[in-house]
Amino acid sequence: MTENYEIVLDTKLVGSINGKFYIPSYQRGYRWGEEEVTRLLEDILANGPNNYCLQPVVVRRDGDRFELIDGQQRLTTIYLIYKYMRSVGGSFMPEAKFTITYETREKSEQFLNNIDLSLKEDNIDFWFMCQAYEAIRDWFNAQGNISSFLEISSYFEKNVKIIWYEVGPNEDPIALFTRLNIGKIPLTSAELVKAMFLSRDENDMSRERQEEISLQWDNIEKELHNDSLWFFLTNSLSVGAYQTRISLILDLIVRKPRSSKDKNYTFFKFDEIRKQEKDLNKVWNRILRTFLVLKDWYEDHTLYHKIGYLIASDYMTLQDVFDLAESKTKRAFAASLDDKIRGSIDIKENYADLSYEDAAGYRKISTLLLLFNVESVRKIDNEAQRFPFDKFKKQKGSAGWSLEHIHAQQSEGLKTVEVWKKWLELHIPSVESIPEAEDGLVEEMQNAIRNPKLERNAFEDIMERVTSLLSAPGSVEYMHSISNLALLNSSDNAVLNNATFDAKRNKIIEMDKKGQYIPFCTKMVFLKYYTKSADNQIHFWGPADRIAYINSMNDVLAPYLREKIDVEKEDDES
Repeated sequence: MTENYEIVLDTKLVGSINGKFYIPSYQRGYRWGEEEVTRLLEDILANGPNNYCLQPVVVRRDGDRFELIDGQQRLTTIYLIYKYMRSVGGSFMPEAKFTITYETREKSEQFLNNIDLSLKEDNIDFWFMCQAYEAIRDWFNAQGNISSFLEISSYFEKNVKIIWYEVGPNEDPIALFTRLNIGKIPLTSAELVKAMFLSRDENDMSRERQEEISLQWDNIEKELHNDSLWFFLTNSLSVGAYQTRISLILDLIVRKPRSSKDKNYTFFKFDEIRKQEKDLNKVWNRILRTFLVLKDWYEDHTLYHKIGYLIASDYMTLQDVFDLAESKTKRAFAASLDDKIRGSIDIKENYADLSYEDAAGYRKISTLLLLFNVESVRKIDNEAQRFPFDKFKKQKGSAGWSLEHIHAQQSEGLKTVEVWKKWLELHIPSVESIPEAEDGLVEEMQNAIRNPKLERNAFEDIMERVTSLLSAPGSVEYMHSISNLALLNSSDNAVLNNATFDAKRNKIIEMDKKGQYIPFCTKMVFLKYYTKSADNQIHFWGPADRIAYINSMNDVLAPYLREKIDVEKEDDES
């Protein structure tokens, strides 16, 4: 928004809107239909005696009248509602205290003042005004009682407000109208809050102080465009959710409910704060202080990871964390975060009993592995690394993180000849690297790839032999347990999902070389980081690997686990 230190920003009850408004020639006429009119009345009635906010009305003073730059549709509809209630209720019902005229459409002005439904077809403006008037009539008739007139009239006087946005006389009204109506930079709640500090109305701030706040505001917005900071604070990937990122800070201060659909909820709350505080410097200091608290959390290595995990796992929102921190010392806050992390993985059964095949088990394993990744990075001694919540969330939004089998021995999802051939191609390097491979197996795989009529039975026979060659001996009962699962962004890749450990490792190394983000612990699994060298079989994922993997989880997550994961018992039984 272009800085304008001549604006007047206020909220007005509909019943107190007063003055002469004119619609300039660069605007088209009234165009609201039945749907918009009915929705307005329904929203006002449903909101009842609670405060209800209409979108901004943007005006420019022109002598003893106001040029209506934006808000013609809303203001005209309100005028028509008053007109209809007066026609039915007579002198018992109030009239609108404002008038609407047109710079060039004199007949439209006359028609608005004397609605005649018989003239509906004479003029396009008449047609839309009549349609809106009929919609108002039908809506009141549907209510079935006179009390609805009294209710709407009362709400106009006590609860329904507009945002009064008055620009200075030097503002270019056509440029501003174009900007607002083509949707390039709408008057968002954040813009309105910023305008509150720049307004000349009831504002004792010096021009210099206003410029200082404007600069600080822009610097906060710029810092929040650092994705590392932004995605630490929120899981929101939608551009439309936060057209200005400082909105996140403003919403946090007023505790905007997640369920609220009111686009200007935050502005109205700040308007209330302004009237209570009567000192805009205090209001601004609260915004600045809130941002600095969040930035302090971001820069603290421990808080960054613990808060980041709680938000990324959807166990807490930023609002929840902010409320948790209120009135606590840093040490007490950190202890509370630990309690919340324990709560996020409070699983009643043994973790080893959780299964990939069960929906609840899948979610619990996913949460546990996310914490394992975040805590593993946090505990690196030199604190040089940080878990990249921005990369994690961006890839989660594009393809989705999934639980991947570290070693797969099934053909689930392998349904087409093309996929069978890709699976064989993926495994040829692994088979070539095994001295024990049967003679001719690689050639048989290559012939199958070249065969245009490869049949399922033939593929599955080769797959079974390849899988047996690349699998550690022993039971497959562990297949869907946490000891054989890792986080990987490959949910749409059936070939990779069903690959053996060695083939999957080669593919993941290739993905890593291309710069694709691989979670820290997933990378460590396929590098055999957790397995002692004496037990290391480079091509297989076997009992020793699973035990080492789970022991590392137990060590890293010890402060949060109710009981340790017991994978050794599982392997003893097998």
